Amino acid sequence: MIYRLLRWIAGIALHWFYGEIRIVSRERIPACGPLLIAANHQNALVDSLIAGWVMPRRITMTAKATLIEKPLIAALFGILGVVPLRRTSDESRKSGSSPADRSRNVGAFREILRTLEKDGAILIFPEGKSHNETGLEPLRTGLARLALQARDEQSIKGLRILPIGLIFENKGAPGSIVGVRVGDSIEMDTWVGRDPIALTVEIAKRMRSISELAGLPPTESNETTSGHHILTPTKGLIALAATWGRLTHDLPVRIARRLALRRSSDADQPAMLTMMFGIGLVLLTYVLQIAVVGALVRSFWITFLYLASLLVGAYWAAFEKHPQRY
Repeated sequence: MIYRLLRWIAGIALHWFYGEIRIVSRERIPACGPLLIAANHQNALVDSLIAGWVMPRRITMTAKATLIEKPLIAALFGILGVVPLRRTSDESRKSGSSPADRSRNVGAFREILRTLEKDGAILIFPEGKSHNETGLEPLRTGLARLALQARDEQSIKGLRILPIGLIFENKGAPGSIVGVRVGDSIEMDTWVGRDPIALTVEIAKRMRSISELAGLPPTESNETTSGHHILTPTKGLIALAATWGRLTHDLPVRIARRLALRRSSDADQPAMLTMMFGIGLVLLTYVLQIAVVGALVRSFWITFLYLASLLVGAYWAAFEKHPQRY
């Protein structure tokens, strides 16, 4: 329940910053069964939010362990079941010249394998770091080693590796476009060999084909057909709700964007800061509006209906263009 609520909020918040998120080949996402999702990593925590929102099933995310040093993020990770992974670069900085402990992620790997045994889905960024490069960085072998361990040592059947390509028109620009391309999965039951390097090369090949070698997905053709503009009662209600949502959320979102752009020192930060500031400012405006409406009408049910109208408006303002997807 909490995961679905946070996923819903994340989907709306992502649309406060980005103009549109276009998804290609969503039908390739397995509806069930053990799954390792391999995504490129160009936009820090935003990448996880996009992947989590795109996937129709619940996923367990991984993140660098240094993030749990911040109490608020650590608490959120605990609620969502995020698995922290210790990167070699972070461990080296902590230990100075001492080599990184090769067993540092044994516990995390064990937790991931338990999730796969329960037919769960795990999101991993095999590049190992977020970056500003347009191309795919060299992949670590951790994901391949996990997949082989799951198949050969844990005897997990039906495991797949699903490549996801995230493409940003301009990740730091408000109103820009995000593309999400879903690639062909690797079925571990039919993968020949136990060499993690060979498997990593194949994962990189498939990821590269849907990220750096692929452009932004085009606007869907059915959005430009004349039938799309025929106003039916349902579309009229959706348009009305979306207009109300834009009217009641425009000011706090604009302020959040400006604050985010002013405080950002890296292209990774504007979108995430917009969502953080936006959620805070929107909640503040909700409290103020509910207080005013409650004082005027002195009716719990009318006040509750007004709150519901704010939530419905926020939803349709974000998803009006693609009501069938959400």
